[in-house]
Amino acid sequence: MSRNLYALVVAATAIGLAASACSSSLNSATKATPSATATQLQSLIPTPANTQRTDGPNSIPDNGIHLHFLVDGSSTDVLDAYKTALEGKGWVVTVVSSGRWAGAGGATYTGTQGDTYGVFSGGGSASAADVSACAWPSKPSNPNCGGGNRR
Repeated sequence: MSRNLYALVVAATAIGLAASACSSSLNSATKATPSATATQLQSLIPTPANTQRTDGPNSIPDNGIHLHFLVDGSSTDVLDAYKTALEGKGWVVTVVSSGRWAGAGGATYTGTQGDTYGVFSGGGSASAADVSACAWPSKPSNPNCGGGNRR
């Protein structure tokens, strides 16, 4: 009888380990993915149509990247199209601010794609726009994507 009891304990332990292994693999799917690399972040940032010049990517605090685009076209049209392009790349976009007058204007968007966080801002005249795009593996405490010396 002790041999049967021993076999039963071994079988129960094996089943418990197998169940544990299965449940941990399910839980691993819900865990955060490792931080994105600069190359991975850059692949998430679309280049606006009619871009005449691209600066970057440049490293910014909190493992982020910054890109700057000089784009031909009405700044309002450029930024509206850029919001659509971001959504096409899978970003969930929020309009933080926007303004326009006779083709000139600007806008700032924030976006998320899983844990990845982005700030996208731009503006200009009726014939050209500057667009700054920043992305981080997760939302930083200070998501500053200002132009300044980052260009």
